[in-house]
Amino acid sequence: MNHSFILKAEWDGGRNSEGRIEAGQLKTAISIPKEMGGAGIGTNPDEMLLGAAATCYLITLAAMMERGGLPVEKLTLESEGIVDVTNNIFTYVSIAHKPHIILKPDASEQDINHARRLAEKAEGSCMISRAIAGNVSLSTQPIIEKSLA
Repeated sequence: MNHSFILKAEWDGGRNSEGRIEAGQLKTAISIPKEMGGAGIGTNPDEMLLGAAATCYLITLAAMMERGGLPVEKLTLESEGIVDVTNNIFTYVSIAHKPHIILKPDASEQDINHARRLAEKAEGSCMISRAIAGNVSLSTQPIIEKSLA
């Protein structure tokens, strides 16, 4: 069974103009970032690719930990995307996910190890990661700890 996602877009002019996109709940202005010589209005393809990869990873990891019965107290994520600019050619080089998993105080050493394995496994289970694999280097750097309270 296939699921279709539709995005509608408008663009007002040349390279350094701005536009708008709408896809389901996503409605935002778009342009090229100022750092890349654009208008810097709204979001841009680089942020959206990072956002897609990060949210897919985060949701996948949360679902895997829930199915694994891990005593998760809090889950946060910081992700970093690196874009190389050489000879005015922009190439998305890498995405590093840095999940911070805080387990409940009664978590065992086995739970900590399980959380670490799932943090690594979630990358390969996420559909966005699978879509960009081979083109963008993907890495995961989890921090896992038990809550003190």
